[in-house]
Amino acid sequence: MMSQELLPVLGIGAAAMDSEIPGFIFAAVLAVGICALIEVGRRIGMRHLADEGEDATKGFNAIEGAVFALLGLILAFSFSGALTRFDARRQLVITEVNSIGTAWLRIDLLPEDVQPQMRTLFRRYLDARIEGYQRLPDVKAFQAELARASHLQSEIWALAVRSVVRSPVPGAPYLVLTSLNEMFDITTTRTESFRIHSPPVIFGMLAALALACSLFAGYDMAMRRRRNLLHSISFAVVFAVTVYVIIDIEYPRLGMVNVSDSDQVMVDLRKSME
Repeated sequence: MMSQELLPVLGIGAAAMDSEIPGFIFAAVLAVGICALIEVGRRIGMRHLADEGEDATKGFNAIEGAVFALLGLILAFSFSGALTRFDARRQLVITEVNSIGTAWLRIDLLPEDVQPQMRTLFRRYLDARIEGYQRLPDVKAFQAELARASHLQSEIWALAVRSVVRSPVPGAPYLVLTSLNEMFDITTTRTESFRIHSPPVIFGMLAALALACSLFAGYDMAMRRRRNLLHSISFAVVFAVTVYVIIDIEYPRLGMVNVSDSDQVMVDLRKSME
């Protein structure tokens, strides 16, 4: 089936693809919130210690440990899931290259008078595919290239259907049309792979747990008379950076971590078509 790749690429909406700023802002706000909740927790703890003495911390460690354990679990699963989807997207690039390469070779099965035109269409099609992903995160330019590739799909398919019946090779219709179908199908698979992410509620839960743990950590710090800013800032920065990296991996091509390096195999395939 030929794909019509004119849908939004990311489940969070096209606006989120304009830059990596939303992920950075989320991490920065989270870091500030962590520092603030640590201070709030510390002041609450100092007040309770002044009123109740050491009894104020009885039974607190069990609750604190459970919440921190849950935060670690959600963080680990979020990172693992994002990395798994990242690797899957890289593999899809290779799968598409293999599909195009197979279809390119099977052009030899078509009548000789059709082969030059078909090869020209293939080169233009692959140019559109490469150019489209290189344009990200410019969504409008990306969609324009996808539309061009979709139009070329229709031309390639129509030319193949008209000419394959004249091929002198037995089984050519099946081999050629099947390879084209696979080449077109993988474009839909790649597009849909960008729509598969962790639900936004997971990131909300991560933030909520981080803030809760910060409150508990600050409460625990009330046992010390002097405020330790190094510990507070270090925890906030490390956690915020970790969350930012997870978001960066979850939404590739928008930030520092992306799958654009994998596009080189498509560029190499295009060079081999000359």
